[in-house]
Amino acid sequence: MPRTTQQLHAHREPVATRPAATVLLLRDAPASADSPGGLEVLMTRRSPTASFAPNAYVFPGGGIDALDAAPSTHAAADRRPTQDDLHLTRAIAAIRESFEELGVLLARHADGPRKGQWADAADIAALDRHQPFVAQCQDRGLRPAADAVFLLAHWTADRDLARRFEVPFLVARMPDGQEPVADEAEQFEPVWVRPADALARHEAGQFFMIFPTIRTLRRLAAFARTQDVFDALSDEQPLWASCPRAGVLAGKEARYMEDETPFGELALVCPDGQIVHPLDWQAERPVPLLRNVQRLTAPNPGVMTGPGTNSYLVGDPATGFIAIDPGPADPEHLDKLWRAAGGDIRMIVCTHSHPDHSPGAAPLQAMCAQSGRPRPPVLGLPSAPTARAASEFTPDRALQNDELLTLAGPTPDGPVTHTLQVIHTPGHAANHLCLLLREDGLLFSGDHILNGSTTVIDPPDGNMADYLDSLDRLDAACAQHGVEFILPAHGYVLGGPVLGARQSIARLKAHRLAREAKVMAAMQAQPDGTMEDWVRHAYDDVPPRMWPVAQRSLLAHVERIRALQPGNH
Repeated sequence: MPRTTQQLHAHREPVATRPAATVLLLRDAPASADSPGGLEVLMTRRSPTASFAPNAYVFPGGGIDALDAAPSTHAAADRRPTQDDLHLTRAIAAIRESFEELGVLLARHADGPRKGQWADAADIAALDRHQPFVAQCQDRGLRPAADAVFLLAHWTADRDLARRFEVPFLVARMPDGQEPVADEAEQFEPVWVRPADALARHEAGQFFMIFPTIRTLRRLAAFARTQDVFDALSDEQPLWASCPRAGVLAGKEARYMEDETPFGELALVCPDGQIVHPLDWQAERPVPLLRNVQRLTAPNPGVMTGPGTNSYLVGDPATGFIAIDPGPADPEHLDKLWRAAGGDIRMIVCTHSHPDHSPGAAPLQAMCAQSGRPRPPVLGLPSAPTARAASEFTPDRALQNDELLTLAGPTPDGPVTHTLQVIHTPGHAANHLCLLLREDGLLFSGDHILNGSTTVIDPPDGNMADYLDSLDRLDAACAQHGVEFILPAHGYVLGGPVLGARQSIARLKAHRLAREAKVMAAMQAQPDGTMEDWVRHAYDDVPPRMWPVAQRSLLAHVERIRALQPGNH
């Protein structure tokens, strides 16, 4: 966890959340000349005077009442053996709200000749939407069908909002024979809509929705039929849980879930939800991430570099700075890096010798020396004989594994230190290393871990077995030092308090091993195949234009497979 003294923004306690419940009522529509049919969801428009999301199209739902959690209420409802009390309370609240807002009654007859049958129009007409719900059900001989309500997702409202709700998104089938009728107070215009159609109408400006609704519909659109949704929900766990974060992109607020690339950076820079951090990629000025960490992205965007190579400055005016990955020998980029450090660069560290990372080291060193300050050493590992000609690199001094690089200086509040631990991580390149900022729990990962893509392992300098071993080494270091965030050489910061650095490493390793399984399957299916044959099968989820690059990593997988199984040729 970064030191609070290094945070850019003063602490601001987010508003406490309120419990609520939302239900997605689903049905399967038949195909017609106008529609392909399939899964539809019931949505309604909120009142234009609503205090939260006025005029937005939403799923029915609302706050959880104390009575929803009462033992007597629980005893009056049907439940699954796997539903705990909290799930039951939320299901009852969702059932109550769907009745109060839309007149949809998820309840069955408890006994008599109609035992087990769903409530019908006569039952609905006999109940008053403004009177206690469960008591009326009991008087009518009905039991709320909480056993038919399943947990789809869990949303916690963004930290910046003035009113915040903690909301399970539940799903249930729409009972046959019932028709939604809006209360015309909180909800209006109930409509059945295919998720894809709702999203298209929203994009066209005809169907206003808020962020959680949009993201839920995007994921729901992957299911063709209602039964497909329920088949995915058998373990009582949500398919996803999210508390989104917001930044500024192209001058507007932009929100992101945990699995989207900007999320980790927003969690690092604005942990309390302040919407102030710019997410636009540019090479004109440094982007502060903490008081002691700045990122300047080189103007070398491309297929292999993404938005460009990230150069980092660690330190402050009291301690001087360590420059990590000065990037290509671009005079303007290096001048901006030097100026951002006030000319006080104490060390220059290259994570590896590839041409988008290390060539700027020598001219940046000369720039510092010419300004009259001490000449900062260029540190790293020398390139191996296996490196390509463009990646030849000889540092002033080779760094040792677990070596500590320390900056220290006085401040009005006492001495401050910034300590980078060197971690040798061969794999992407034979001379690759990562750096761990101990005081703040940050991992500078170079090209070993990227945000938004996987790094290329290019033999002979790249080695897949070494790469996977290095991931394990990084995971152990993150566990030891409580690292939550990874700062890659390309892309936004990864991680955060929920999906931290170790989870990012675990997902990356799982992805590599899953890819290796596809490589092995391709080799077994075509034992006499070529690399071109195998890449078509093992990388069928990658655009063909990227297959020549993917083929380099495929070769690294093949080498590892053959090393593990010598008989496999």
